[in-house]
Amino acid sequence: MRVQGWDPVMIICQIITLQTIHYITLSILIPPILTSFTNPILLSYSGGPSTVSHILDWRELSSKPTISKDAFPGIEGLRKLRGAWAGGKEIGSVPVSSENDNDENDDSIVEVQVDRENKYDEYWEYGVDRKRGWVLGGIWLLTFGIDIAPLYYLIRRPTYILDFSLTLIFNHFILTTYYSASFPTSIFFWIIQIIGAVVMVVTSEHLCVKREMRTDLDIGWQPNLESGESTQGLLENQASGPSGSKSEAIELQQR
Repeated sequence: MRVQGWDPVMIICQIITLQTIHYITLSILIPPILTSFTNPILLSYSGGPSTVSHILDWRELSSKPTISKDAFPGIEGLRKLRGAWAGGKEIGSVPVSSENDNDENDDSIVEVQVDRENKYDEYWEYGVDRKRGWVLGGIWLLTFGIDIAPLYYLIRRPTYILDFSLTLIFNHFILTTYYSASFPTSIFFWIIQIIGAVVMVVTSEHLCVKREMRTDLDIGWQPNLESGESTQGLLENQASGPSGSKSEAIELQQR
């Protein structure tokens, strides 16, 4: 580790490493938590729990639709978006029992279709799950807390913690803007980023300062009364000082 000087190669490597650890942590946490706490139908319609949009698309974090409402306006537009297919199966649709599907009565088939549309309209809003946004926000805050470890062990210097923390958030801002082809306009998205930056900077700087203070104390004067080494070093320093004398140092040592 370089203590002094400016090493651009090392700085770039640290930025890449910190960003990689951040996204790997999100990739590990998001799939199982989303599967456990969000609507499975809407989750499958959005691409499943492992899609990259849950990380790079700010609209997922903000519970905003990733589909243009202008291109699919109104209820009819919503119905065009339902019944998408992926992996050989229909996703984004409300399942209906097979008894109703096999009924030969035309009236009952119509009732089943109306019932299905009503179930759609109960929760469907361009595939948006409001609960998913809150869950993703909590995962992001947890990830920011985990990022304290690489800041502490990789960056190490307290004066660099602020720079690397803000660089991490700025890089994600660039990536999410490019991925979604839109500027993040959600207040919730920025609140999560600000809270994460505060958590990383305050906690990491505090830990790094404590480590530096502890290291400085370890390097400094360490008393060892049994061997007399610390007394000897102190007496030698006093003897070499402008007001000290060698005879006084010897007399103190004999005492």
